[in-house]
Amino acid sequence: MLFVCFFQTSYCSHIGVEFMFINNVDQCQWIRQKIETPGIMQFTNAEKRTLLARLIRSTRFEDFLARKWSSEKRFGLEGCEVLIPALKTIIDKSSAAGIDSVIMGMPHRGRLNVLANVIRKDLDQIFCQFDPKLEAADEGSGDVKYHLGMYHERINRETDKNITLSLMANPSHLEAVDPVVQGKAKAEQFYRGDTQGKKVMSILMHGDAAFAGQGVVYETFHLSELPSYTTHGTIHVVVNNQIGFTTDPRVARSSPYPTDVARVVNAPIFHVNADDPEAVMYVCRVAAEWRTTFNKDVVIDLVSYRRFGHNEMDEPMFTQPLMYKQIRRQEHVLKKYSDKLIAEGVVTLQEFEEEVAKYDKICEEAYTSSKDEKILHIQHWLDSPWPDFFTAEGEPRSMSCVPTGLDEEVLQHIGQTASSVPLEDFKIHPGVSRILRGRAELVKNRQMDWALGEYMAFGSLLKDGIHVRLSGQDVERGTFSHRHHVLHDQEVDKRICVPMNHLWANQAPYTVCNSSLSEFGVLGFELGFAMASPNALILWEAQFGDFHNTAQCIIDQFISSGQAKWVRNNGIVLLLPHGMEGMGPEHSSARPERFLQMSKDDPDHFPGTLKEGTRVQQLNDCNWIVVNCSTPANYCHVIRRQILLPFRKPLIIFTPKSLLRLPDARSSFDDLSQGTKFKRLIPDEGPVNQNPAQVKRVIFCTGKVYYELAKERKQQKMEKDIAIIRLEQISPFPFDLVRAEADKYVNAELVWCQEEHKNMGYYDYVRPRFLTVVANMKPVWYVGRDPAAAPATGNKSTHLNELKRFMDTAFNLSAFEGKDL
Repeated sequence: MLFVCFFQTSYCSHIGVEFMFINNVDQCQWIRQKIETPGIMQFTNAEKRTLLARLIRSTRFEDFLARKWSSEKRFGLEGCEVLIPALKTIIDKSSAAGIDSVIMGMPHRGRLNVLANVIRKDLDQIFCQFDPKLEAADEGSGDVKYHLGMYHERINRETDKNITLSLMANPSHLEAVDPVVQGKAKAEQFYRGDTQGKKVMSILMHGDAAFAGQGVVYETFHLSELPSYTTHGTIHVVVNNQIGFTTDPRVARSSPYPTDVARVVNAPIFHVNADDPEAVMYVCRVAAEWRTTFNKDVVIDLVSYRRFGHNEMDEPMFTQPLMYKQIRRQEHVLKKYSDKLIAEGVVTLQEFEEEVAKYDKICEEAYTSSKDEKILHIQHWLDSPWPDFFTAEGEPRSMSCVPTGLDEEVLQHIGQTASSVPLEDFKIHPGVSRILRGRAELVKNRQMDWALGEYMAFGSLLKDGIHVRLSGQDVERGTFSHRHHVLHDQEVDKRICVPMNHLWANQAPYTVCNSSLSEFGVLGFELGFAMASPNALILWEAQFGDFHNTAQCIIDQFISSGQAKWVRNNGIVLLLPHGMEGMGPEHSSARPERFLQMSKDDPDHFPGTLKEGTRVQQLNDCNWIVVNCSTPANYCHVIRRQILLPFRKPLIIFTPKSLLRLPDARSSFDDLSQGTKFKRLIPDEGPVNQNPAQVKRVIFCTGKVYYELAKERKQQKMEKDIAIIRLEQISPFPFDLVRAEADKYVNAELVWCQEEHKNMGYYDYVRPRFLTVVANMKPVWYVGRDPAAAPATGNKSTHLNELKRFMDTAFNLSAFEGKDL
């Protein structure tokens, strides 16, 4: 059912509200009372003057930019100038209710105006962005001005309370920032103990077409009522360009598009004509009160129009001639509202003109000041600063990383907790009981499998006060039923136990949460969560690594390039199950080639011998770290290193599937003892070391294929002829360690072996770097599957035949005789 009512005052104001799909009678009655009560929409003269002043600033800001830079794209707000006073009203009312931190996300349109008049970014800093002669600081690539964000702490003038405003940077993918904002808001609520969203809130702005057409909007809405994802109500403001004026003032024309999205989560939708500022202000008041009262989402549909085209260089008359003839006849909302207030005697014409002149002067003075700027600093636009983590200049405080090993007693304590149930009278499933008994046996023998290695990493960080959050589809038990971080009582419904939260008396909290069936939205959410604090380990696990491609926008636009564009460090960890095991083309490959293609280290530059400081510097210089660990101990080390580094970089881990239970893929507690650390490369420590000069072939590989190679080598009795070396850290490339191995086996031919197809996997990334290592004096031969369109076959027999074929090649010492690369 649909309920729409129109509220009309003497000044042609109209409000429509849809809420009959809300199945809560009290909430419906609350809305009716707020909208249908006669005379409820009242404003004092002081409030009207404040509204006018804000509308002046919103309008004159766009006018100033248009005059000074008439041929520049700025994605102005003309046609919906009321957005600025609307946002300020929401913030005022929320501040009065106790909110002291507001995190916002929005597309291009109106961003500069929001930065100037809501966030209060210095105008000279905005204006200098238009100077083409300004030299860029050496901080990265930067981004266009209408993508940039800002963080600002200030006093709210209406409430005289402190408030922090953060507008998140956003790429051209209009709605991509939505879950990122939600994640950051959730993180701030979590770290402040704000369990009801009474201190921290989020506001998301949308365009009508993107709101209806972009699937990530639905994904974000779906997160809004999940326990570990809810932000306790978000105010959504849709700038609806569906022509919000009409020749008949009794009719509010609004797009039906927002309706479909909001119905998903039973959110009320307030349609309001943007040409009626007082109606807009009233709706924004009600929306803020709704969130405070019910902790639920609400949508404000600002029915407006776009005075210009998609941007200021566009000519909308090409395709919409009649519409834009009407738009150009439309009187500006500032003129309408100022005339109304002058007629009411609220302000005089002189007072109005003085207010306009006052803001124009502010803009002119800032414009003059902006000419003094010589260097364009991206740092000034940082939306998520960590002032206590970096130096005042935003640099790491050191270039060192302590060893990541652990005391024996810590390993034993974590291992015992991981293999037990810390609650009394808690009945677990027999299958889980069997798993815990297996863990206990491993701990007794001072061994660990992958599940225990992960337990060691998480548990030790929790001991040190580091919050750990693991999110994704079915992560609580693990896709492959190996983790079981949440135990379920088999006799009491919904009674659960998280042993990781019972490790230490004063430990940090551990959050493990099954997400909705989403990659784009959830990965964006976790990225935003990781922005809030550097002292937390935030991990997102794909159900299978293959599925990350539906979150490719977040990976490409935010994770890979976020620091270069927006000077924003982020330590998010992606766990991507990967491995060719005959499971078909959608359950085999995490597409390592894509991550490596986006890694920015230079394949032709040999950095020399990397000592501790330069090795850490190499990590600091990269855009992300890509690893494929072949042992549980190394997996534990790399996760611990992620937090112990003096900076934050995204970490991409290709995680195993069959290795989770492979007895050969276990580690000893000795591999995690004090003084040990992550191994970027694992050399061959077998018989080949007895006489390296006699070794005929060195096979470099990474990940699961090592165990298949080792098994085949043993069967072929070639342990003295062929060395097998594992690259654990693929990017940034361990040039120094690879050279040491190549120099060690001076007479051996070099082979790169991978289980992926030749046009996929790691080959195209490692080959030029191997050639740099050997100064192009030796070839690097390829062993693996042939090029293919799909990442894996769906036929088990074909899979095994492919494996046998490249194993035969790997151990045929005459395979490359007489061949040219």
